[in-house]
Amino acid sequence: MPAKITVHAREENSYTVVCTFTDEDDNGCVPNTLTWTLTDMDGNIINGRDAVSESPTATAENILLGPTDTTIIAGKTNERLFLAEWTYASDYGTGLYGKEQAIFVIDNLLHIT
Repeated sequence: MPAKITVHAREENSYTVVCTFTDEDDNGCVPNTLTWTLTDMDGNIINGRDAVSESPTATAENILLGPTDTTIIAGKTNERLFLAEWTYASDYGTGLYGKEQAIFVIDNLLHIT
């Protein structure tokens, strides 16, 4: 089950998703690679955000989403699913994989069309 991010985004505003990375022992790790994907709850890619590549430098990274990422789509829920995928090295080897997903809610602002 995906985690729920408690801080809501506001419709058509910038929004930051904080990603923290852990290894198989739940210890913090700095990823070698990082990609992220943003979808609606039906699995449709939002704003072309499919396997977006980042260059991680720490055990936590801030991913900045823009106003087009937080636009509410008519007929859809106001939730988004954020998926982070990374590779890392640990005492167990290199090229190991980590994945985490989280749901966040977009607050619908009145009179935005």
